[in-house]
Amino acid sequence: MKALMGYLAGLLFGLGLAISGMTDPARVLGFLDIAGAWDPTLMFVLGGAVLTTFIGYRLVWRRGAPLVGNAFRLPTRQDIDARLIAGSALFGIGWGLSGYCPGPAFASLGGLTTPLAAMLLAMLAGWFLARRLA
Repeated sequence: MKALMGYLAGLLFGLGLAISGMTDPARVLGFLDIAGAWDPTLMFVLGGAVLTTFIGYRLVWRRGAPLVGNAFRLPTRQDIDARLIAGSALFGIGWGLSGYCPGPAFASLGGLTTPLAAMLLAMLAGWFLARRLA
């Protein structure tokens, strides 16, 4: 049941990315191009995500326990260290250069292109290096 719920959540996320057009790297790069042909679409998608999460968390916390599982598991670390800052910076640089972040990249696998393959290989290399350095 837990795996099914994870699959359904991923499917819903992927559909949302596809419907909103966020699997198109040109749309993301257009949002980042504030001095040129700026495309504000991503701002509205992110705003909708924040609003949905805000409401969803309030509804979920009223339940007291998750539908699938014994208890909620949230991260406990709250410190900001060099590793977090470096990882965030690398994520942002990669997103800005390619127009892809992991969610849209996986949602776009059906139309694999050379830039998408390069981004996915770089992401996998980063995961591997991060685990080796940890």
